[in-house]
Amino acid sequence: MKEKAIKEIRIDNKILRIFLDENPENPRKWDDLSKMLFFGQHKHLGDNHNIVLIDNFNNREDFILKVEQQIRKQIEDIAIIKPVHIYSPSGSSISTSTDYPYNCPWDSGTIGFVLITRDDIRKEYNVKRVTKKELNKAELVIKYEVETLNKFIKGEVYGFDLLEVTECDKGLEHETSLDCFFGFYGNDFMTNGIADFLDDESFSEALRSA
Repeated sequence: MKEKAIKEIRIDNKILRIFLDENPENPRKWDDLSKMLFFGQHKHLGDNHNIVLIDNFNNREDFILKVEQQIRKQIEDIAIIKPVHIYSPSGSSISTSTDYPYNCPWDSGTIGFVLITRDDIRKEYNVKRVTKKELNKAELVIKYEVETLNKFIKGEVYGFDLLEVTECDKGLEHETSLDCFFGFYGNDFMTNGIADFLDDESFSEALRSA
């Protein structure tokens, strides 16, 4: 049975309940364009890889410099590569940003890299030559895929159950599920896809003002 709804909206004889997705799919199992290569205790958060690190690192900056060099030696034709940082005082979140809190000297660190090769770009956009236009698209893909994984790591994945309520004997009500879907990443219910699944505009408006 589902956990208690984190949000419930009732309009006339229908109820919309929104739940946390207790068993979300790791988005790195999807057919992603980027590759996320993480190391150490956070390796499991990214993609499987066989990159071997052959050096010791004096500090975070040294790690970023040397690991990027080693990745470039083991993966050819990299078009874009960015370090991925983690902030984990309690729970975790990741980003390619170097702004606070991802530059915090106590509670943040660099766990690896996200990259896209030129061959990946050529296949994805069906081009023979990678231009600035394709590189800009790939930059946006990296941003989206890192943000999606971040939502998964933070537990920001949701589902909904839309129910119809009918009256029974003795004033009791019976609920019938009309639609039930899970796997919406992000806690903005207007943009994470939930609103798009609702045929009833009144629920979309209710979510917007909630």
